[in-house]
Amino acid sequence: MRKNPNGQLASAWLLSFLLEARYRVFRHVLVLCFVAIALYNNNMVGNEPLATYVKSCLFVWLVAMFYTNMYWLTPKFLLTGRYLHFTAGLLVYLVIAYQIVTFVKRVLHPYLNDGHLNDGPRIFPFVVLIMSLVGASTAIKLFQRWVLDTQRINELERNTLQSEMEQLKNQINPHFLFNMLNNANVLTQKDPEKASQVLLKLSDFLRYLLYDSTRAQVLLTSDIHFLNDLLNLERIRRDQFRFSISQEGALSGVLVPPLLFVTFVENAVKHNLDADSPSYVELYFSVQNDMLQFKCVNSKPVQAGPKKEGGLGLANVKRRLALLYPDRHRLQMHETADQFIIQLSIRL
Repeated sequence: MRKNPNGQLASAWLLSFLLEARYRVFRHVLVLCFVAIALYNNNMVGNEPLATYVKSCLFVWLVAMFYTNMYWLTPKFLLTGRYLHFTAGLLVYLVIAYQIVTFVKRVLHPYLNDGHLNDGPRIFPFVVLIMSLVGASTAIKLFQRWVLDTQRINELERNTLQSEMEQLKNQINPHFLFNMLNNANVLTQKDPEKASQVLLKLSDFLRYLLYDSTRAQVLLTSDIHFLNDLLNLERIRRDQFRFSISQEGALSGVLVPPLLFVTFVENAVKHNLDADSPSYVELYFSVQNDMLQFKCVNSKPVQAGPKKEGGLGLANVKRRLALLYPDRHRLQMHETADQFIIQLSIRL
């Protein structure tokens, strides 16, 4: 469907008119004009100069009611969940409106046009005007708050995702890179071909981390390839390390946020280091019926050190999942005597 640029410009201008401070004077003038036109077109008082005096007093009261509701009653009670107080305030407005109409009918009756206020239904246009102003001021305030809250939440989400992304990128362990480069240097003398493979994998690893991961979404297969490079580099560094990556289902074409799984894999590599026994990491990816399943299993050292609490990386990835897939993901972590297991389900 083709978008209408004129409609988008009109919507953007209307949103700016309702929210931005530079249009505040025009908004107030518009409200005053509306009240004046609605009130001064009413013939409830026919004799001059009494008509002007009465309508001027009503004008001042209606404007005061409009702004007290917008800047005091609605923010103080409705937006804070105190609905009974807000309802009581509206009833007070109606009572005051009724008293004003009664005053006009009974006290000023000799000066009024014949029959204008003796007929009961003639009061209702004034009451409708009261409720229209109250409803309009409430709606404007609620709309402004909703838009501002939405903008604030969107900005917070963007900042959170950007900061988490930067934090993930900055998690490149200098010690890891130093070891990779040192290993490549040693291999240049013993096995130049293998040294070349190490440098190519390290180049692909860094290129993805620094450039491809800046996109909003990447192919799932690209992210899996990045994890394969990461684990291959780890296997070169550690003689007794092995890994496997299993793929099942229709993975081609599936888009995911970049670096979504790297924190789990980095933790698996970090916490399965065992100098005396073989260690492993097993990854499993499956896409079936718009459901992405990820599983990460890593071995635990035979002589495990003191148990550590989850780091900042896991806390960040949990928040990121909550923002990206609210109510559409499930993350489970559990461990056995010799394994630590992470399972993540995402509805695409």
